[in-house]
Amino acid sequence: MNPVSVDQTLPESTLRVASLLANLRHDQPIIMLNASGKTAAEAASGLGCNVAEIAKSIVFRRLADNVAVMVVASGINRVDVEKVAAIVGTLGKADAQFVREKTGYAIGGVCPIGHTEKNLILIDRDLLQYTKVWVAAGHPHAVFSLSPQQLIAMTEAPVVDVALLS
Repeated sequence: MNPVSVDQTLPESTLRVASLLANLRHDQPIIMLNASGKTAAEAASGLGCNVAEIAKSIVFRRLADNVAVMVVASGINRVDVEKVAAIVGTLGKADAQFVREKTGYAIGGVCPIGHTEKNLILIDRDLLQYTKVWVAAGHPHAVFSLSPQQLIAMTEAPVVDVALLS
């Protein structure tokens, strides 16, 4: 599958991401995939890249204060909830309503920037091995690329070990 350029009208949440990226002077365009990028495998297939280069966003709910905790992880990694909880505190599941309320995005398109509330963000250290990674741009079909260093700078998030050992 070939991605479609952003010549088309973007969804409102993706336009918000595009505006943020323009303000940050990010030089990579938002790409609208022909098919959904809700999963790392779907996004990688649409982009023709390795699944590991997809930086998937997984949101949890910190039980102590109901704060959203986003883990931006390599697409091939399963997130070890116990490792994340050791860093931020006890976690619970985040349903679709919670994710939208706390981030401003629907599940499957949660961008690591531009959240409606201040959330905790952690970045999977395994992403650092890649020159370029792809993240959601506010919609299940929208993505953009950036370097892991740019991701760290944009989110001001710590890099941690979150991968579940198999």
